[in-house]
Amino acid sequence: MYQQITLVGNLGNDPEMRYTPGGVPVVSFNLAVNKSWTTQDGQRQDKTTWFRVTAWRKTAEIVSQYLTKGRQVLVIGEVDEARAFVDRDGNNRASLEVTAQIIKFLGNRNDLPMNPGGGAPAMAAPPPMGADGGGDQGGGLSDEDIPF
Repeated sequence: MYQQITLVGNLGNDPEMRYTPGGVPVVSFNLAVNKSWTTQDGQRQDKTTWFRVTAWRKTAEIVSQYLTKGRQVLVIGEVDEARAFVDRDGNNRASLEVTAQIIKFLGNRNDLPMNPGGGAPAMAAPPPMGADGGGDQGGGLSDEDIPF
């Protein structure tokens, strides 16, 4: 059996980096995926679905270094589990936990970290990342791979 989920959203918090007892890097962050539509009576509706994303190894290190709250990303991964909980207001909620296989940075170049002396972004086009940290597995990064 096989399942895959593709998400495009914005980080709801700065990534949280930690290490397993064996020293393997792992990072987690909340991802807000927004959906907007217009009802038949012309009213605009908005809905936000939250996902808890986890990435491992080299991907975790790069995410921790370059992503911050509010950044837009594309995540391709597997749903690990759905958890039900009650929020502060007593409402029933659910959270989907996703293990990322690929994370691509979206947005424009101005969203990337700057060099300490100012000027051009420190990393103009972050490489695509797989769960193994091996990049796009096809070699280099082409112009078609850059989302901005």
